[in-house]
Amino acid sequence: MTIARSQLEIWSNLGATVTAQSTHESIRYALKKHEWPAGVKYDDYLQGSYRNTTNIRGNSDVDLVVELTSSFQHDLSDLSSSEQQQFHADHGNATYTLSDFKSEVINALQDYYGSSAVEIGNKSIKISAGPNRLAADVVVCMSYRKYQQYRSISDQKYVNGIVFYTQTENRQIINFPKAHYDNGAEKNSQTSSNYKPTVRIFKNARSYLINHSSLSPDVAPSYFIECLLYNVPSQKIVTNPQDTFINVLEYLKNANLSSFVCQNGQMYLFGDSPEQWSIYNANQLVSAYIDLWSNW
Repeated sequence: MTIARSQLEIWSNLGATVTAQSTHESIRYALKKHEWPAGVKYDDYLQGSYRNTTNIRGNSDVDLVVELTSSFQHDLSDLSSSEQQQFHADHGNATYTLSDFKSEVINALQDYYGSSAVEIGNKSIKISAGPNRLAADVVVCMSYRKYQQYRSISDQKYVNGIVFYTQTENRQIINFPKAHYDNGAEKNSQTSSNYKPTVRIFKNARSYLINHSSLSPDVAPSYFIECLLYNVPSQKIVTNPQDTFINVLEYLKNANLSSFVCQNGQMYLFGDSPEQWSIYNANQLVSAYIDLWSNW
């Protein structure tokens, strides 16, 4: 017996979004009330499943980015030596650092919510839930530019990313949340708006497996599931969710996972870094999905 279409359609539904939006507005207001040093510019925005509308029922913490945009770090490795020289001629070293910015953000949040509601985590600042807001993980970061071309300030090409450092090891983490969002929106368009509901189906199926002790919670984080499905050819993702489910499983069962990229298109999904997934865990997940489909 296979999973009923009605069940897959329930799993495809979008989780609540209103409280996530109000959480963002609350944090945005807290930051606006702060007295920032002259010249400091920043952007704040949702990231993760709420931003990408792939959140499911039961998602709680809201992921937000607070990005320093008046300074940036960069990757020039794809530029020629002459382009690199021109870049350095056009740009000096910033005097206001990411560490300075993070201290300001912490002060702003503590002043508004109180010190007891704000906890400094390894990768993010954690804000406890309160009236009309969910708990939030706030990533404080700086703009990051992965350059593809640089001839002058008015003639340059780069991929927008973010960079931040862990609290305990001071380890650099680079990510591309805006590229992740843009690529997901494009994939959704290519699949007649079936991609994001499909992501929600597979996330809910993962939750079902965990709740029924068929899968360990740490095998398949939500972000990795979304990236996994991003690599499935768009023609496999169709209107009938039963057809899509089996199409996806058949493709993943035989795919060369080592070639898969993250949805941001800038890094490989599988590897040895803490921000990458293991092929062993991905295969565990796919096998669990197959068993779920076959033995529903």
